[in-house]
Amino acid sequence: MKSNESSEDYLETILILSHKLPVVRSVDIANEMGFRKSSVSIAMKNLRERGHITVTDAGYIYLTESGKKIADTIYERHEFLTNMLTSWGVDRNTAETDACRIEHVISAESFKALKEHFQ
Repeated sequence: MKSNESSEDYLETILILSHKLPVVRSVDIANEMGFRKSSVSIAMKNLRERGHITVTDAGYIYLTESGKKIADTIYERHEFLTNMLTSWGVDRNTAETDACRIEHVISAESFKALKEHFQ
């Protein structure tokens, strides 16, 4: 599952928004991430070309199986790392920021070891 950090962040955001909203649109992603709609449109084109999302004629964005797999992985890492850091006394905002960085670079093997050790 090779992907870059930006793509992973977009997929994770689509996943999170899909739990909050009836449908996800580019404008929702732009608002959530604080990006311009034009930047989001380019990213959505790239994700669509890589087969990670589908976009309906009405502009509704859905994760494909591959996109959902990536988003689920990143979201699980984010939540676990944030909770682990805050349980150690790290400020919630700092923990969120650090988890967002770590979630993209940690190997599957190391993350599995962390989960097994701390659960």
